[in-house]
Amino acid sequence: MPTSIEIQHLKKYFKVASGLNHAVDDVTFKIEKGQTMGVVGESGCGKSTLGRTIIHLLEPTGGKIFLNGIDVTDVKGKELKRTREAMQYIFQDPYSSIDPRKTVKSTIREPLKISGKYSNKEIEEKVSELMRLVGIEERLQLAYPHEMDGGRRQRVAIARSIALNPEFVVCDEPVSALDVSIQAQILNLLMDLQDEKQLTFMFVTHDLSVVRHISHNICVMYLGQLVETSPTKELFKAPLHPYTKALLSAIPSTNIHEPLSRIMLKGEITSSIDPGPGCRFAPRCIYATDACKQPQVLEELAPNHFVSCCRAREING
Repeated sequence: MPTSIEIQHLKKYFKVASGLNHAVDDVTFKIEKGQTMGVVGESGCGKSTLGRTIIHLLEPTGGKIFLNGIDVTDVKGKELKRTREAMQYIFQDPYSSIDPRKTVKSTIREPLKISGKYSNKEIEEKVSELMRLVGIEERLQLAYPHEMDGGRRQRVAIARSIALNPEFVVCDEPVSALDVSIQAQILNLLMDLQDEKQLTFMFVTHDLSVVRHISHNICVMYLGQLVETSPTKELFKAPLHPYTKALLSAIPSTNIHEPLSRIMLKGEITSSIDPGPGCRFAPRCIYATDACKQPQVLEELAPNHFVSCCRAREING
């Protein structure tokens, strides 16, 4: 299967008063066409910054971004416009990401109009088609965001994001602001759209139950770096990094006969401002030794299962 998105050693640093905030630091992975890469981790670990850097809402500090094998890291002008049409973003809160002064019809037609590729008649036809595709009733064409519930607002945001037939979409916690009953509907909609249009997704979330449902592969981030990446089933079956083990242990269980074995993390969180070269999880890791103070690299310990931990083989037997 061809690769849709590949990023190599991607970095995004922010200047702050006390130094450089390493929000995304040397991240490398690829996503095959038509598949979903889940990106999980604690709040503030750099998940959203990673997504926004890939699609050029933020400019990278270093590294490379490839779309279908073409380097789009430093594109400008018309090339950047074409790249942004092929790489879209779905934001977390549909109420704040949609203009409250625009109707459903105006919101969806805006990217079509800006592209300059369609006549007015074609735009009208595509707006109706997109509304049908995402499950918005035609009677809501002239409705405003405040007149709809969160699920419908997010459907409008999804329709807008796929209006120009993108190849790659970053979904930044698109269901976290919705009721649980609505979350499943939106997730199923995204999966149906992926099958129909062969979309490639990067799905950012802190909800492991959601990412397990929708993702083919998962990347685990900690303070701007990838600590583990694996096919979804393999990660949940046999996590290798101590941080991943702690994350998975926090998933609630409905089995009352299953004993709780939560891993409680202790210790100070490493600062992301000018961090040292070693493992950033080490101050909270019960397995940490002096070797963890050295730079860590992602090593393949099982087929397509990479982990950044010098003691992973020893810990996992």
